[in-house]
Amino acid sequence: MYVTSRTALAAIDAFLEYLRTRQFADETRRVRGTFLTEYLEHAQNAEKDPLAPLSAAELMELPRVHAWLEDAAAGRTRRRNTLSGPSARAADASSRVRIITYNVFAEYLGTPWRLEVPPNSSGEHLDPDEADQLVRRLAVERRGARPAVAVRTAAVAALVAETGSTIAELAQLTTDDVQLHHKPPRILLPHGPQPLSPATARVLGRWLRQRAGIIATSIEGTDPGHLWIPTEPGRPREGEDSPPPGLKPAAVRTLHSAHRRLVLDLLGRPVRPNALRTDG
Repeated sequence: MYVTSRTALAAIDAFLEYLRTRQFADETRRVRGTFLTEYLEHAQNAEKDPLAPLSAAELMELPRVHAWLEDAAAGRTRRRNTLSGPSARAADASSRVRIITYNVFAEYLGTPWRLEVPPNSSGEHLDPDEADQLVRRLAVERRGARPAVAVRTAAVAALVAETGSTIAELAQLTTDDVQLHHKPPRILLPHGPQPLSPATARVLGRWLRQRAGIIATSIEGTDPGHLWIPTEPGRPREGEDSPPPGLKPAAVRTLHSAHRRLVLDLLGRPVRPNALRTDG
C-alpha cells in the first residue's frame, strides 16, 4: 500500500531506480521512463485540475490506461513528426511496448489490473524486456556454437541493445574504444562516450579475454586492435594463404550470420540484431 499511496511521479521515479539496481540496460530504463511519463502527462491533462497530483493507484485505473492507449495508437500523444505526418497511427510495436510497460509497472506496484499483450508475430521488434532476456541468454547459452563465437555474439548483441547502434556501426570499433576500467565502464562511440551496464561490461570483458587468446596464438607482431575479429582463419584466396584471425576485422556479414545462427538455435525463430534496438 505504501507504493500505491505515493504520488504517481514518485512511484515512477522509484520504479526506474528499481530497474537500475536490478541492472536493466540503460535503453530499457529509458523506454520505460519515456512511456510512463507520457502516460502520467496524458492522465494529468485529462483531469479537471491538471496540477493536482495523481496517486500511483489512481494512475493505474483502467479507464485512464485505455484512454492513453487509444490516443497513443491514434498518434495523439506523439511529440515528433513522422514520414507519414503528425497524425499517423502509432506502429503496432510501440503500442505493444506501452502495454507491456503498463503491466510491468502494475506488477511492481501490486495493483490488480493487467492488459492483454498482443502477440509479437513478426519478430521484427522486441520489447526491451524481451531484448534483455535474449541478451542474457546469449551470454550464458551457446548451444552448438564455438565458445569464442558465442561470447563474441553475446557481446555484440549486448552493445546493440544498450547503445542503439547497428552492427555496421559497432564493427568499426577498436579495443581502445572499450574502457572497462573507467568509472563507470564505458565505450567510445562516434557520437561520444556511453556508459555500460555491469552485465554488458562483463560479457564484453569475456570477449576481450577470448580475443586476447586468439591474437596470442595467431599473430606475431603488433595487435591491429580491431575489436571484432574472426575466430578462425579466413578462406584462402587465389594464390594467397588464409589470413590469421585478428589480422583483419570480422566482416559485418560474419557478425550478422553468427547472430542469426545462435538466436535461431536458442529461440527456434530468427531475430534480427536490429530487433534488439528500441528504434529497430
